[in-house]
Amino acid sequence: MKTRMWNTKVQLFLHEKKWISSQQLNEAWRITQELDEPFDSVLVNMGLLDEQRYAEMLSTLLDKPRWFGTLSDFNDIDYVTPNINIDFLYKHRMVPLSLDSNDVKIGFANPHAHEAFDYLRFLDLPLELMVLTAKDFELISEQQKSLSSSSTDMFLSSNVEHLRQLAQGAPTVNLVNNLIAEGVKLGASDLHIEPVDGRYRARYRIDGILKEAEPIPVNLQVAVISRIKILCGMDIAEKRRPQDGKIETRTGSIELDIRCSSLPLGFGESMVMRFLIKNALQFNLSELGYADDLQRLIDEDLKRSTGVILMTGPTGSGKTTSLYSFLNKINTIDLKIITLEDPIEYQLAGINQVQVKSDIGFDFAKGLRSILRQDPDVIMVGEIRDGETAKIALQSALTGHLVFSTVHTNDAPTAYTRLLDLGIEEYLLNAGLISIMAQRLVRKLCTNCRKPSPHLSDFVTKYNLAELAGKFNIDSIQICEAVGCKMCENRGYQGRVALLEYLPCTSEVRNMAKNEKLLDSLYHYMDDNGFRNLKQDGFLKAMQGITTVEEVLRVAG
Repeated sequence: MKTRMWNTKVQLFLHEKKWISSQQLNEAWRITQELDEPFDSVLVNMGLLDEQRYAEMLSTLLDKPRWFGTLSDFNDIDYVTPNINIDFLYKHRMVPLSLDSNDVKIGFANPHAHEAFDYLRFLDLPLELMVLTAKDFELISEQQKSLSSSSTDMFLSSNVEHLRQLAQGAPTVNLVNNLIAEGVKLGASDLHIEPVDGRYRARYRIDGILKEAEPIPVNLQVAVISRIKILCGMDIAEKRRPQDGKIETRTGSIELDIRCSSLPLGFGESMVMRFLIKNALQFNLSELGYADDLQRLIDEDLKRSTGVILMTGPTGSGKTTSLYSFLNKINTIDLKIITLEDPIEYQLAGINQVQVKSDIGFDFAKGLRSILRQDPDVIMVGEIRDGETAKIALQSALTGHLVFSTVHTNDAPTAYTRLLDLGIEEYLLNAGLISIMAQRLVRKLCTNCRKPSPHLSDFVTKYNLAELAGKFNIDSIQICEAVGCKMCENRGYQGRVALLEYLPCTSEVRNMAKNEKLLDSLYHYMDDNGFRNLKQDGFLKAMQGITTVEEVLRVAG
């Protein structure tokens, strides 16, 4: 196709689609005229047209289907027959998708590879052309080259210099960048890369659920791990002990901190990357999904100048985000706030944040002692892990400090027994604690595609929801179920919301005997005084159509 005619078609297509502003199109057209280059190539090089839209445009203008397969489609291809010069195709950004003698499919990422298209026309084969993105071409070609070679298994590679070279190669760099960019686009909190059945599997954690990412080409698998290690300052030669690191990067307009952790396994290494998007979180209780009545109780607690407020829950339940929200609410010019964290997840303006460094003996207990010499008004201790830290935290509350911290327990009442197990005296608990909260995160229903559940009456009867609704003034029970649409990537859910259990440390709680009957007494106290547990808070959100009954039972059941 002649360049001038092609440029005109591209211009008309983009004017109709309105993917690019008129000003940007005019500027790209001016550069095209000056350089005498294909218009689409200029747009791609200027970053105005991303891979997916470019492939969609090629498919429409050339009337060729797009390829939407996976790398596993190529495990059984015979790369010897039929007689096609595959290396020649690779050179021109083409790749075989199927080489069955009766069905030859060739994918292409460059519509201007005229020499390669001429070559294909002379082949006496039933040929079909399909459009690829640049990323598809790189992954498929690397996978095919690996499967067709007899090179040493990359899992066993121990040549550090060789790994370093592979890690700095364009295919590896592009693949790691794409994995990170896709994770940010999907709203993933983590990326997990681990060896499974002789290959490395990549999975994103999205709204608490793991979802498999695109397969990693066989010969790039260890190179990808090495690339991540280099970026976050780990030793790529060390495969016998766990390592931690950090990457500060940008994807598009988004600034990103990535916390990396490598763990040696029996065969290979597990790499987990946690995505922390700077300035993305709104440290606001309403944004977290806290109900109005619970917010009022917490607001009263935050007005206190002394005492300990504890947040409990497993890893990944949003405890730190909640504590940041508490600090953000009281962060004023007249208060000095110091936090002790491992690690510091988000930078908070106006707050002194201290990083624990256990490898040099600077743990939570020693850090807390040092903080107290800095004359703080408010202290946050990232986690109470031992009796010494717990005792110092509670004693700090008795000497005029407001203290926030977390412990790992299943619910709010069991925080008492956990602290007693750590050797904390009863008088310290009674004098120091203000309140204890337990938290979990459940997925929120996509508001665009959710629909009323046909099992409403069954749920109401089975879980006694009518009584719960009356107790907490829910006028109408509207239980919904997940469907799935384009907006939520067909998951049916979009984002997460907190379930909260609140236990105030009142005089009645302080007067309870701290013995083997304590837990039962605390559960009865909460029920008698209208303090709901995690499951009940979840059911209240399910009755408002925020989440599903199934999701509440999965997380808090």
